[in-house]
Amino acid sequence: MLVTTLLAVAALTRIAQSQQISNGQIFTPGIAIVDAPQPDTPLGGDTLQVALDVSSDGKLSSEHDTEIYNITIFLSSYTTGKNLTITNGTASAGNASLGNIMLQEPGSTVKHVNWIWPDCLVGDGSPTGNSSRGSYNVSIRQNFRLNGTDAYTIFDLPIQVTNSIPEASYRASCDALNNPLLSPEVLAASANNFTQIASSTGSSSSTSSSTSSSTSSSTSSSSGEGLGDLKPDASSGDGIGAGEMLSWGGAIHWMWIAMFTWMISVCMS
Repeated sequence: MLVTTLLAVAALTRIAQSQQISNGQIFTPGIAIVDAPQPDTPLGGDTLQVALDVSSDGKLSSEHDTEIYNITIFLSSYTTGKNLTITNGTASAGNASLGNIMLQEPGSTVKHVNWIWPDCLVGDGSPTGNSSRGSYNVSIRQNFRLNGTDAYTIFDLPIQVTNSIPEASYRASCDALNNPLLSPEVLAASANNFTQIASSTGSSSSTSSSTSSSTSSSTSSSSGEGLGDLKPDASSGDGIGAGEMLSWGGAIHWMWIAMFTWMISVCMS
């Protein structure tokens, strides 16, 4: 049994590291697929924009006892020490942090997160001095049920906060949004899977995929989009390419989460 489980872990890790991105879609260790932004995109403008396909590219079915309970998102950096709440399920005053994104855009399988950058990220260009700008991870945390098995996963997507963010009175204080920054080891121990995409700038953590046998739960007008050259926009149809490539990517994703579900059930038995 132990050998079988270890083989499953090794196979799952290989898939996670070699097949995470297909035709502009980023497969997380869970149900959601990231349509935007792309890894290491230089971002700015008035808001951080994240597009999540929460139907696993239209393949989810309630008949399979599968659903997303909630998704929480944080903006974190081991360089600056910041861990800012984007959404933890409850909206704060002025939408400084957002409410439950699964309840927005009813009927749409793509959820668009538009989060107003807080005050400490105002500026233009690369960070200088004590600036809080620079390399960050959009940390996407999914609490879900897949084929009757509950799971909690963490997925870190690197971005660069280097484009212009204008000063504005409506920007929330970073201190009000900041949380303790947990180490990768603590995060990995808290989730069934913790995956980080490598930053091409070399300024953030290397790619890693860690799987735990424990089952955890999670509490539940712009001055310009500021998106860089890698992916200039996002919409409900964005990131979906040619049929052959999409089918291949979808197959990899479902192979990934099927193995993931099986491995959890083996580890817990």
